[in-house]
Amino acid sequence: MTELPFLPFARPTISEAAIEEVAETLRSGWITTGPKVQKFEGMLADYHSGRRALCVSSATAGLQIALLALGLCEGDEVITTPLTFVATLNTIVLAGGKPVLVDINPDTLNIETSAIEAAITPKTKVIMPVHYAGLPCDMDAIYALAKKYNLRVVEDCAHAIGTEYKGRKLGSCGDIQVMSFHPNKNMTTGEGGAIITDDKEVIHKLERLRFHGIDRDAFNRFGKSGSQQYDVTMAGFKYNMMDIQAALGIHQLPELDGFIEKRTALAKRYIEILGGWSELTLPKSPGYNHTHAWHLFTPLLGKNKAGLDRDGLINAMKAENIGLGLHYQSTHTFSYYSDNYGWKPSDFPNSLSAGERIFSLPLFPLMTIDEQDRVIKSLERVFKRV
Repeated sequence: MTELPFLPFARPTISEAAIEEVAETLRSGWITTGPKVQKFEGMLADYHSGRRALCVSSATAGLQIALLALGLCEGDEVITTPLTFVATLNTIVLAGGKPVLVDINPDTLNIETSAIEAAITPKTKVIMPVHYAGLPCDMDAIYALAKKYNLRVVEDCAHAIGTEYKGRKLGSCGDIQVMSFHPNKNMTTGEGGAIITDDKEVIHKLERLRFHGIDRDAFNRFGKSGSQQYDVTMAGFKYNMMDIQAALGIHQLPELDGFIEKRTALAKRYIEILGGWSELTLPKSPGYNHTHAWHLFTPLLGKNKAGLDRDGLINAMKAENIGLGLHYQSTHTFSYYSDNYGWKPSDFPNSLSAGERIFSLPLFPLMTIDEQDRVIKSLERVFKRV
């Protein structure tokens, strides 16, 4: 019998129109930041209720300069979650701040909002919630705390473009949101990200921080009507997005809601079929009104019932020619953070438990029902259910 091809946990959906747009960009002679980025930023702004969108080289870059634009100083504290990609914490450190962790809710895997207030000190400047896997945090509660203590909120929306909270898309209101367009996200520009905000002072700083502190874009400087004279008003970074990337985004964004519909259908089918399995604890829904973007589908493994641990499961599924993801090991267990902040594994027990048991099943818009059935049948074999 012919072996079936390897099924990855994620695969981007790139249309022929997007490919042609990239090719046209390459032929145009303008491949770095230029008219395509401007167009894509305008589309992102329209998608997020007219708020300003600034494209950057990655969501990591976006989080870092968002914190810097807020004036984060050495020793300022930023409250966030331990169950996230380490970039969330890295950006706080690189912006000069100190990450302060609040454990997760074991059902939603998002930050436990009821525990945030106890972590606030006179040094706290920002709350940075992570909308894990595309599930929105309870933002009403978080913004109420921010207002009470005069704090800023930078939402890590790397998983969550297209997510809705109480009828509004994340990014359409609030303080600052940062999106990711990495290839495994719900839409992609290859690499890249965007910062969404309507704070004019922050926008002014972000425009300079993302490109060397220069007071005008290269596109404006080198165009026919532009001037090559410029000023440098601060020490900035080179975090700009290229037109090559934006050419993909111009076609990805109109497809985003359709991508999410397909992801949602697959996620619901996983829940329907796997819901009674004792080996797995499936993602749970919070009580508030929301729509889930389903960037990831992340069960927790019950080692005793399954007969193997999470790493053993990943290897067993590889033998079945199916790739699983690991999102994520709890960040407080990494040596850099445990050594520098004194965090012990037991400090955040819910995140520790999730980080040891969590895995991501294949989920992407082009995934077929037959491919999903392959995943489920392979799990049945690995768990010896058949």
